[in-house]
Amino acid sequence: MRTSPHLLVIAGITIMLLGCREGSMADKPEEIVAPDGMAYIPEGTFLMGGKSEWAEPDEFPRRKVGVSAFFMDRTEVTNARFAAFVEATGYVTTAERKIDWEEMSRQLPPGTPRPADSVLQPGSLVFRPTQGPVDLRDLSQWWAWTVGANWRHPEGPGSSLEGRMDHPVVHVSLEDAMAYAKWAGKRLPTEAEWEWAAIGGLDDPIYPWGNTPSEDAAGKANFWQGIFPFRNDTLDGYVRTAPVKTYPANGYGLFDMAGNVWEWCQDKYRADAYASELSPEEAFNPKGPRDFFDPGDPLAEKYVVRGGSYLCSDSYCSGYRVARRMRNTPDTGMGHVGFRCVQDIR
Repeated sequence: MRTSPHLLVIAGITIMLLGCREGSMADKPEEIVAPDGMAYIPEGTFLMGGKSEWAEPDEFPRRKVGVSAFFMDRTEVTNARFAAFVEATGYVTTAERKIDWEEMSRQLPPGTPRPADSVLQPGSLVFRPTQGPVDLRDLSQWWAWTVGANWRHPEGPGSSLEGRMDHPVVHVSLEDAMAYAKWAGKRLPTEAEWEWAAIGGLDDPIYPWGNTPSEDAAGKANFWQGIFPFRNDTLDGYVRTAPVKTYPANGYGLFDMAGNVWEWCQDKYRADAYASELSPEEAFNPKGPRDFFDPGDPLAEKYVVRGGSYLCSDSYCSGYRVARRMRNTPDTGMGHVGFRCVQDIR
């Protein structure tokens, strides 16, 4: 089912690693071999949550959690890998399916008028830069519902994947990401796993690349340089997505844990999730809250996305911080949302 365009919407870290340091791959037991294209992420405990002047209320309070060792895709799932999945299964993504207005309307405020049939067509949300400064609280200023936009046509009809097969796939819903993960014999990461992996063995960093300020980090990740959403200075070399592995990997050998595209996690989103008391059992490998709640959009079910995208800047969302939480409705695809998978160590 589809959502409507209105839903646009330590000091003391304990790292249980073996000889991991900034810019290096973490050691792992000799008998453990990561699957092709994946990296070994060691077991560890850390303080999860906000740690800088850009931290948001939903990143507090910081709390100590632990995760078991696991494998994680070294890169975001690319168009080539997603195309192989579609070719093998015949899967049709959410953005390519007919919209069910009756189902959609249940998630909207009572009395929301039915959009025109010309709008209720398969499509997705595409970023359009504005002509100048706008109210950053109004996402509709730069997100346009675009009929015909999907993973094959990232900017809508007339666009294609030519020259972009090594870019991360976009316009994928949570359902799409989970379908791919199942086919690949993997799953989506928990929010705790994602943040632990993004830290990459560093000592409580603000960003996956460390603590270098974003204004000096254009060569470290794909994000917005300039004034969002109308002036992009493209100091990182890309206006939209970049090929995976363009920028340096973090300490665990993971690429694009900051920027490029937001990544789906399996946790439901609650703005107050970190304020809940965790039992000892829940503090290790936490799976997230049992229900969802976004006070700004209380009728909609939301799931966590992490890592920021090519649209993030400190003047807007600072989404490339390791602690930054964002959310999206599970049936919504956007031009800056993708995913990567993890796998349990058996």
